[in-house]
Formats: sequence, structure tokens, C-alpha cells
Amino acid sequence: MDITDLITRERIVCDSEVASKKRVIEILSELLATGQSDLAARPIFDSLIGRERLGSTGLGHGVALPHGRFNQSQLAIGAFVKLRKGVDFDAIDRQPVDLVFGLLVPDHYTDEHLKILAYLAEMFSDRVFCQQLREADSDRLLFERLRDWKPAAINPP
Repeated sequence: MDITDLITRERIVCDSEVASKKRVIEILSELLATGQSDLAARPIFDSLIGRERLGSTGLGHGVALPHGRFNQSQLAIGAFVKLRKGVDFDAIDRQPVDLVFGLLVPDHYTDEHLKILAYLAEMFSDRVFCQQLREADSDRLLFERLRDWKPAAINPP
């Protein structure tokens, strides 16, 4: 998978200063609607918050992957926010979240949705990579680091 199929530089924010999970999801909704003439931020927010009510998407170690389905979207799209200071995201380890990748997928995506989430979960479980994201100081550098990440090579037995 190529992350640039999901995300563009215009849908990345570096060092956002927010104080709540709700505000992070509002920002993600606005970013996900960016450049999408057929999408509006409010219905995206409703989708993301609806999924969040089913259970937190905070993975632990400062990472969250809010995601939702949307019938007006024809392709999966992503947005990324690095927070200056972590917020409570009801993560499984109860640690504040400062790296947030939002994902919106069309209703008809089934297997694709799970594959994308698995890819993102692998990406954000890479602690060295997450530290590199935390050290990035611009939208451009965040985009480059997201773009250039590769899964760990499988070592033959």
C-alpha cells in the first residue's frame, strides 16, 4: 500500500494546539473534507464521532486512528494531526494521544477498510517511526516521513 493514496500535504497539520478529543476530531473532519468537493466536514465529524462512541480508537503509546464510513466518499482518504501536547483519547493505556491519523472510507469498502487499518496499525506501532514524527517540525516533513515509511522486512527462517 502507498500512504500517498490516502493522504496529501494539505491534509496534515503539525503541532496543533488543542485541548480535547472532540476538537481533534473536528480538525480531522475539516482536513478530510479538504480538496473533496463532494464532502463536508460536519457529516464526516458525525461519522468519526459515531465510531468513537463504539469504543476509543486510541491505540496506546500516544497514537489514535479515528475512522469512519461515509456513503458520499468514493475513495478512502486520510488526514494526520500531530499535537503539540497530548490529549485524553480514552486510549487503552490511558496515555495522552499526540499522533492522530484520521481515516474515512466509502460504505462499500469492506476488506479494503480492514487492510488499511492493519497497515496503519503496523505503521504506528513502529516506535522509532513515531518518534521521528514527534520530532518533525513542519507539515512537509511529516508528509515525507509518512510517505517514506516502509513495513519491517520479514526475515526468512
